[in-house]
Amino acid sequence: MTDIRHSLLRRDALSAAKELLYHLDIFFNSQLQNVPGPLVDKSTIELVEEFVFQLPKERNTQPKLSSLQELQLLEIMCSYFQEQSKDAVRQIIFSALFSPQGNKADENRLAMLGKLVSMAIAICRVPILECTALWLQRTHAVFCVKLAKVLVEDYCILVPGSVQTLKRIVHASPRFCCQLITAVTALYDLSSDDLIPPQDLLEMVVSWVYDDPRLTLITFLNSAANLPRGFLELTPLPGLIRWCALAPLAYKRNCKASSAQSLVNGHSNKMSKEVEIDGSKDLQILYSKLHLSVLQVLMILQGHLTEKNLYGRLELIVFDHVDRLVGDINKLIKELNLSNPVKEVELTLDRLAQALQVGIASGALLCARENLRSICSALPRNTLLQLVLTGPVQQSSHTALPPGFYPHIHASPARYPMYSTHPVQTYMPSMAFSYRPIR
Repeated sequence: MTDIRHSLLRRDALSAAKELLYHLDIFFNSQLQNVPGPLVDKSTIELVEEFVFQLPKERNTQPKLSSLQELQLLEIMCSYFQEQSKDAVRQIIFSALFSPQGNKADENRLAMLGKLVSMAIAICRVPILECTALWLQRTHAVFCVKLAKVLVEDYCILVPGSVQTLKRIVHASPRFCCQLITAVTALYDLSSDDLIPPQDLLEMVVSWVYDDPRLTLITFLNSAANLPRGFLELTPLPGLIRWCALAPLAYKRNCKASSAQSLVNGHSNKMSKEVEIDGSKDLQILYSKLHLSVLQVLMILQGHLTEKNLYGRLELIVFDHVDRLVGDINKLIKELNLSNPVKEVELTLDRLAQALQVGIASGALLCARENLRSICSALPRNTLLQLVLTGPVQQSSHTALPPGFYPHIHASPARYPMYSTHPVQTYMPSMAFSYRPIR
């Protein structure tokens, strides 16, 4: 690698970056013939940081890239990943370029990645999107959320209407879209008014999940079961459940803040209130569709968990997330000074109860009713939630679950093919939502 560095130092910035990609391609192609998964060593990382991300070892030896040169570098990368036919080589070079190293180059690395992925979405470069999907799966959630924020700003905030370009990517790279949903639900957790998802983003996610609820399971169905702590969840289901349950209260908090600000500024009038009501109805419909889709995904999970021999052994909805969600619901109710039977509280608790009931029945949430009663004891009384917490005990027919866990609401586990139409399921009478078969 020392000889390569001396050669690159004699070139201009763009040709050096292109030459380095050429050398990396040759090096990893030969390595993969001898080792199934070669590691990216320190010397390779240093070359990438010096000649791609412009962090030279010696000060003032290389000027920073101009905007035009940066665009040209992105085009070089796009062309390389598009033309490389070997997926293993693409993945390892993508990792060499963009895996965070915990050093000062990470800021440049993530900035360049955000621009590259944004460009790949605009011109539909599927190999880059597939590499990004794996990067999102194997990288700490802190960095994934930063990338998601860049993409949301580019396609949902800065340019009106550009979200349609991002929306169409679901047909080209469902795996990327699944990971993007997981990342944006981690970014926008509704814990404050600043962390409510933009409406364009919400509409896009709802359209994706409502049209094909199985989209949320792609990462789970095509990867190992266990992920290191601090990484994104295996599915976006915990984040989507949080969106649906917290939305009625979070938007009420947002409306109160907006109304108070309008009164201070003297802009309160009948027309603005009518616009606000119409917008609220649109949001209610979006979250209702999303909630229904999430419940449908949970219904088919039991078959997939059984097929993978993970039923009763893998929590796709971690109990700690439920604990946090219940705590945030209770905090919002107190903050807004609400109590039953306020419609927002009822809707939030109904959605929470339905998600808990179907989640536990499908094996996505492994939890005894005693634990649920403990964390839900501070919530206002809700009929459906009480039925979930104190309903009649029925011994589970599934041997993978120990005694004391909440029983199935299905008659018996069924094996569902990944993309085939599954049979209609029988719901408990207390389930207050209609079932729409997935087509």
